[in-house]
Amino acid sequence: MEFCSLVTRSLYLLLLFTPVVLTAPFVNMFGGYFRQSWFKLVHHTLEFAGAAFIKWGQWAATRPDLFPKDLCAQLAQLQSNAPAHKYSYTVKSIENAFGKPLDEIFLDFEEKPVASGSIAQVYKATLRNGAAFGKQKGPMTVAVKVRHPGVSDVIRRDFAIMNCFANLSTLFPGLRWLRLDESVHQFAVFMMTQVDLAREAAHLSRFSYNFRSWRDVSFPRPVYPLVHPAVLVESFEQGESVSNYIDLPDNSKVNRKLAYIGTNTVLKMLLVDNFIHADMHPGNILVRLKKKGTEDKKRRVSLSRNRPQLVFLDVGLTAELTQKDRTNLLDFFKAITLRDGRTAAQCALAFSENQSCPNPTAFTQEMETSFQYWGTKEADIIHPGECMQEVLEKVRTHKVNIDGDVCTVMVTIMVLEGWQRKLDPDFNIMQTLQKLLLKKDMKDSLSYTMNAIMAP
Repeated sequence: MEFCSLVTRSLYLLLLFTPVVLTAPFVNMFGGYFRQSWFKLVHHTLEFAGAAFIKWGQWAATRPDLFPKDLCAQLAQLQSNAPAHKYSYTVKSIENAFGKPLDEIFLDFEEKPVASGSIAQVYKATLRNGAAFGKQKGPMTVAVKVRHPGVSDVIRRDFAIMNCFANLSTLFPGLRWLRLDESVHQFAVFMMTQVDLAREAAHLSRFSYNFRSWRDVSFPRPVYPLVHPAVLVESFEQGESVSNYIDLPDNSKVNRKLAYIGTNTVLKMLLVDNFIHADMHPGNILVRLKKKGTEDKKRRVSLSRNRPQLVFLDVGLTAELTQKDRTNLLDFFKAITLRDGRTAAQCALAFSENQSCPNPTAFTQEMETSFQYWGTKEADIIHPGECMQEVLEKVRTHKVNIDGDVCTVMVTIMVLEGWQRKLDPDFNIMQTLQKLLLKKDMKDSLSYTMNAIMAP
């Protein structure tokens, strides 16, 4: 049965992707409208192909070192929304995971999911007694994430097919420019972290501990022992998407605070904790505001007016760097802030032990030329984030290998820089990073400095 399923699925995908494959060799030949139409064709084909391919597309959108930036922009529009599975399956999954009837655990459980993604769907529920799980006394509102039926098997099967197709693509000159073999191999690690909800719970606990003294940053808290690879119960977080605050002139003061908090959060993850939330797009960030004139009745302390708090969701995808990669990445960022093209190129070439750049000298010279221009007065209008995007484009065109976790961190900072620039055009994450990186006593004082500027 497994063999028949694999063959049937392979034939379906072969028919689905045939138009994409046949037209791929002409993309660079014709360009323009044909190129944009082909990107849209890829987009829709991946949506029809299912969860694994949608996730691959979303992951590929974060890898401008592997794919053209216009293709990345198109793939970034892929939606993870999927048809919700039946409520009866949700009840069965929860009862199998925790060994109790649903009504013994929850006082109330909404049958309609709050959201449904390609891996799981989320419900809002109320625990009978939070104190039984080490939380608040009495009923507690929680979010319950339940994995879709058979999603692990489907993804495993689809990945085997993707891997086979990617290896075959290297035999066709018209498809080599897509570098599918390299991307699929790196994607395997990314995909496995998304399926295991128990791993996401461990990530939530680690982030909560790392930011335990920061009042302006929060993460959902897993409700142990209600944690299972297929089901995750966590605190339900109120708030609205940070994207609602972008380009709103009447929220300028709040926006500046949000940009400040977001920047220091990521810098702490990178420079102090070496544990980075690697899926930090606006859809995964909520904002909570303290209302004007509110007061903490227990402590009788007036709270700051309009003091925002950022809540980070969906921490299944994270990144950790080796000491060597971390040092090299910091040197890379330092070189960018100092407009040192040669050092930036040398750091980029050291981002992978299996470096296969065909012409490192040409890459270094092109980087030096670009950085010399970026260091002139005429280039002052170019934002550092745009410089970073241009660097990754040169990395791609010169086929410079970058290990997955390193590139994930770089793109996370680029994504952060992008939405923060919309929140506060005057805020420059690179200047903040430069102030920290150029301190002589950075290693000794960094943790103290980061906590001192954010903690109560």
